[in-house]
Amino acid sequence: MKALACELPASSGVPLSRWSTEEVAREAMERGLVASISGTTVWRWLSEDAIRPFYHRSWIFPRDPDFAEKAGRVLDLYEGRWAGEPLGAEEYVISADEKTSIQARHRRCHQTLPATTDTPMRVEHEYERGGALAYLAAWDVHRARLFGRCESKNGIEPFDSLVEQVMREEPYASADRVFWIVDNGSSHRGERSVNRLQGEWPNLRLIHLPTHASWLNQIEIYFSVVQRKVLTPNDFADLEVLAERLLAFQERYEQVAEPFAWKFTRHDLDRLLSRLAEHQPLMSSSVIAA
Repeated sequence: MKALACELPASSGVPLSRWSTEEVAREAMERGLVASISGTTVWRWLSEDAIRPFYHRSWIFPRDPDFAEKAGRVLDLYEGRWAGEPLGAEEYVISADEKTSIQARHRRCHQTLPATTDTPMRVEHEYERGGALAYLAAWDVHRARLFGRCESKNGIEPFDSLVEQVMREEPYASADRVFWIVDNGSSHRGERSVNRLQGEWPNLRLIHLPTHASWLNQIEIYFSVVQRKVLTPNDFADLEVLAERLLAFQERYEQVAEPFAWKFTRHDLDRLLSRLAEHQPLMSSSVIAA
């Protein structure tokens, strides 16, 4: 039964993407493994070995040929080092990105109700859309400072405005170097973005993450906080109210913020890439066979 639950349903012609315990029980009876069994019994047996065929996790192989080098230098910056040397007192690390297409949902059929002693907050599902905006933010990795702005859309001009917002303020304006960690979004992609931003701000150093490595960008941690604490559930009268709430939360969060306890190091990166390398030949063989 446990072996059956660990099979992909499609491998035996079953038109399912993943098993439920009831489906495992049904398949076991159709195969003649047992005369009769309930989904509850299957669940109990699978729980003995923490087998949960109804769950799934996604993953992706690093495709950037320079993944280790690019990721490693970002991890070094998080630890306060660059090119093998400690960062100076006048050197700073900024993590930045955009959170796009944030909708203002409003005009619900019924008013949102607060939680009571025996019921959670209740939010009516139906709503009207009041437009969308982009929230651009920058996080000082070692000083826990936040900068942000709301724009009608993302792009080169809005991102450059965020950079200007930070770089015109002290201590960044007179800093020796300010490292900006960014992903490969269209507003800050490639050598053109390096030339553009470093040409405008001589003490700025633009550091690109590898492809498919936004999980290494600390600003994404802050964005997840925003999603949980501000945007879910989303109930805003219009875009102006949405923007005001985002910036008010940013100010509130910064008052108590501390640097994130980042624990993923170069050593962890090396172990991860070594483990993936063991699977890469198997993956390549399956692609060729297909």
